[in-house]
Amino acid sequence: MSKWPDDDVILYDGVCIFCSRWVRFVAARDTAKRFRFTPVQSEYGARLARTFEINPEDPDTNAVLHGGEVFMKSDAALTVLSQLRGWNWVRALFAVPKPLRDFVYSLVAHNRYRIFGKYDACFVLDAELRARVLE
Repeated sequence: MSKWPDDDVILYDGVCIFCSRWVRFVAARDTAKRFRFTPVQSEYGARLARTFEINPEDPDTNAVLHGGEVFMKSDAALTVLSQLRGWNWVRALFAVPKPLRDFVYSLVAHNRYRIFGKYDACFVLDAELRARVLE
C-alpha cells in the first residue's frame, strides 16, 4: 500500500448524512484541531481513495491516515476516537476481534443511505470546519 504525504486526514463520504455527522462529531471534540477532513467526492479525496483501493464512486468505508498509516473500517473509527480528549477508553474495543468489529461496521456502512439518508450534493460545512477540509 502506498504512503501518503499528509497525516491525520479523515476520508469520508460527503453525501452520506451519517458520515457528515461523524465529521462534525469529531471536529467538535478535536480541541487540538489535529484532524483534517476530505470528502471522497473531492479531487483530493478521490485520489486518496484510489491510492488506498477504495472505490470513490461507491465507498464502503471511511479511512484515516494517522501516524503514517492508513486505517479503515472499525480500525479507522476507533483510531480517531482514541485520539480525542476523553475518548481514549475506546482503545479497549480493539480487544474485540477485528472480523466482528468490521462485520458490524460493514452492516451499518452498507445500509447508511437507507437508514440515515443521503444529501443530493456534498455536505456544506461551516466556515470554521471548512478551514480543515482538504479538497
